[in-house]
Amino acid sequence: MLGAPLLAGLLAFLVMAILFQPFNMPRSSMAPTLFTGDYFFVSKYAYGYSRYSLPFSLPLFSGRILGSQPERGDVVVFRLQRDAAFDVVKRVVGFPGDRIQMKQGVLYINDVPVVRERLEDLVGPDLCGLPTARAERWRETLPNGKSYEVLGCAYKSPVYNTSVFKVPEGCFFVLGDNREYSADSRMLSMVGYVPFENLIGRVGLIFFSRASGPSGATANRPERFGLMVR
Repeated sequence: MLGAPLLAGLLAFLVMAILFQPFNMPRSSMAPTLFTGDYFFVSKYAYGYSRYSLPFSLPLFSGRILGSQPERGDVVVFRLQRDAAFDVVKRVVGFPGDRIQMKQGVLYINDVPVVRERLEDLVGPDLCGLPTARAERWRETLPNGKSYEVLGCAYKSPVYNTSVFKVPEGCFFVLGDNREYSADSRMLSMVGYVPFENLIGRVGLIFFSRASGPSGATANRPERFGLMVR
């Protein structure tokens, strides 16, 4: 019979391989939805399974099995196409065939601006690449009703205004919620379009969160424990 430690290890391996996998947020490109130091579970069964869903990305099969497409607005983890060693967290805003563009910081989907509402500015550390920054905050609502907050920094990066992106078949267009401080599908040479096969899963529960201070000290953020990512 298997010993208790071995059995527990095998069970944990199966859970990570099939159901949930923990990840952490290394930078603030998804603020205010996810902050640097957030640890969260990703639901791997949400979109079915590809080789990137498996531990060590074992090439046991090609394509995707039990596949189910994400909804517009889902926060997802995916494997970077140009470098399969990196996992990335972003929000899905564009589907195959969609026309995506940014104009003056406003997201356009198929030539229609996404509805957004101005909220109170957010002040905090590491929001715009600075120790402390004030960021514009908006509530954005996608055509399917999915609503969430996004940030804009005082400086306007090259992705504040873009050309039109036509999302290829079998791929998705993703953005960071911290719009001026995110490398995402707007940067084709860095991230670009995300193939369906590269999706690992949907971000769900934040189970731990820790903030780092300027002196290197850290502090837990218990108010973020147990939050569901929307």
